[in-house]
Amino acid sequence: MQFVFKNSSKMAFQSSLIILKLIVPIYIIADLLFYYDLLRHITFLFKPLVTLLGLPSEAALSIVSGLFLNLYAAIAFAAPLGLNAHEWTILAVFLGIAHALLVETEIMKKLGISRWYSVLLRIITGFIVAFLVSLLPESWFDVSLASNASLNQHAPYTSIVELLKHSLYASLILSIEVIGLVSLLIFFLDFLKSRSFIQHHSQKLNAGFSITVGVVLGITYGAGILISEYQKGALQKKEILFIGTYLMICHAIIEDTLLFVLFGANLWVIVTLRIIFATLIAYGVIKFWKVN
Repeated sequence: MQFVFKNSSKMAFQSSLIILKLIVPIYIIADLLFYYDLLRHITFLFKPLVTLLGLPSEAALSIVSGLFLNLYAAIAFAAPLGLNAHEWTILAVFLGIAHALLVETEIMKKLGISRWYSVLLRIITGFIVAFLVSLLPESWFDVSLASNASLNQHAPYTSIVELLKHSLYASLILSIEVIGLVSLLIFFLDFLKSRSFIQHHSQKLNAGFSITVGVVLGITYGAGILISEYQKGALQKKEILFIGTYLMICHAIIEDTLLFVLFGANLWVIVTLRIIFATLIAYGVIKFWKVN
């Protein structure tokens, strides 16, 4: 596999269209929900969860959309809330661990990992780590980087037309920021995938390398290296369980993290905690598996 600028450009363009289709309408919907005060009728079921995490109740929609869709949808719902850097970091940790469950759980299933195990592991771990982040002192978070406040404040609009104009403008600005970041990451990650050492090691059964690739490039690529070998019966169950557990907690650490860093989330808190918990839980699961 060689790095081809044209192919990466095409992928960046396709991703840009997806981002626009998600962020613009969802952002506008979120603003309309605020305008008509409808969020309280939707988010009350999730209020205990977001309250425990130190987030406003309106963040429930961001969490639910992230769990079942993807991070772009989650960000589109969260962006109008005016979250501070601490709150963005809490959201980043939870959704970084537990997002796109419908798709990524099926990827894990191809490695022989139970759907129930995948879903419960990610939601429970995400909640625990996010709760710990909520307990961290505010001084750890840069208040000067809080969430594009000028775009996200909910002014008392005089008409629905004024609201829609503001919402469209803000959603397009947000989309441009996300598209710029994602496009740069696509070129970088495609270039990385084309390197000879990646190609060489991806042909071998190497748990450490698979984890490293998954952490950097994402759960699909990291697990994809091993799926065919698992289906051939060339890997032990404990190896698959270890790799799968690690990747479900800590994957795509660059892309997922930077999407939230755009809004002031603390990069080092997110990365450090995801790596630590992925390592501890993966080793703990294997130790428990040995005993039983």
